[in-house]
Amino acid sequence: MHRYGTVSSTMTLLHRLAAEGAGEGTAVVAEEQLAGRGSRGCAWHSPRGGLWLSLLLRPAAGTELLSLRVGLAAVETLQHLGPGLRLGLKWPNDLMLDDRKLGGILCEARWTGDAPAWVAIGVGINVRNPIPPDLSSVAIALADPLPALTPDAVLDALLPRLRALDASSSRLHDAELDRLALRDWLRGRRLAQPVEGYADGIGPEGALRVRRDDGTIAELRAGRLELAERSRSS
Repeated sequence: MHRYGTVSSTMTLLHRLAAEGAGEGTAVVAEEQLAGRGSRGCAWHSPRGGLWLSLLLRPAAGTELLSLRVGLAAVETLQHLGPGLRLGLKWPNDLMLDDRKLGGILCEARWTGDAPAWVAIGVGINVRNPIPPDLSSVAIALADPLPALTPDAVLDALLPRLRALDASSSRLHDAELDRLALRDWLRGRRLAQPVEGYADGIGPEGALRVRRDDGTIAELRAGRLELAERSRSS
């Protein structure tokens, strides 16, 4: 494991290590990121007190499901650390606590032809870091319900699970679908975009199922979600 105080981005460092031949399971952890990044190129607020982790995998297949599998492992790990927490996984890559964002998953692959050379998995979890006042209505840290929990305690519990992930299948197994159904934060909530309707679970290929008002099912594999106002306030 490579540990740092302040870095620009753990993902950038991990990609560099991967290009130099680092093995599967190599991890980069920082106390603070100055240029952390989230999905769709968004900046990720990463001050001291949070868990900012990147992990190297070299899967032969199944890269399109890694975000869900990593997110599920993270939510289940946190549930073990705090059995009474109201945790969920918001498709495709957000960790939720009490209907606010607790963390996120970012997967970046590098390819050799049609095969993945490696995948860098980024995990950011708010643990003890302060939440900016302008984000307090939509974001939360684990310190709110679990003030004694430390980033290292979360890391020690989570990293072995991530290193043991089975990413060999390009479809979610029945057991994975059952576990996802228990943690599916979106299920039953109404979406306004990109398809209007109610979230109706996750399919075996990782697509979000949306039931339109006419009863037909749309399957989303990517895209930015927008909740309808009544679901935001539910």
